[in-house]
Amino acid sequence: MSSPGAAGTAQRVHAALLARGETVAAAESLTAGLFCATLAAVPGASATLRGGAVVYATDLKTTLAGVAPELLAASGPVSEPTAAALAEGIRSRCAATWGVGITGVAGPDPVDEHGPGRVYVGLSDGLVTVVHELDLPGDRAAVRAGAVQEAMARLLGRLAEHALPGKAEDGGGVTP
Repeated sequence: MSSPGAAGTAQRVHAALLARGETVAAAESLTAGLFCATLAAVPGASATLRGGAVVYATDLKTTLAGVAPELLAASGPVSEPTAAALAEGIRSRCAATWGVGITGVAGPDPVDEHGPGRVYVGLSDGLVTVVHELDLPGDRAAVRAGAVQEAMARLLGRLAEHALPGKAEDGGGVTP
């Protein structure tokens, strides 16, 4: 279940995307659909949420989100390059303005050399892709909820960086 903070941030993400006439899609590994579910809980979300894919299994990162098998072999499923490729692939496959890729380790056991709480959030607008590396505290549920909250907040931040013309000076811009 998402945190109250994520729900409020999801409302702000939806409002910002709606104001811009933009959409989002997500490829989710450790969050297993929680990002999309959190955004879909906002009334009217169908106007901004294109869809997503739960890519919990490594092979589905390729099949559903278009991550190159060679990239996965070289970098692993929990990595900055994989998060970037997830964001880019799902944006393209869902014909969305924005793509979000979330991968990481919820725990309790490490994956490859990554301990529980290591999360990578990729954001792509089709021109620029950024990845945020996070170390989140807590148990599995806390890490997953924190990953969704961080992904929402980072997307909201990216939207704010590209405020609509004529909106920032009159207070109508997006506030992270």
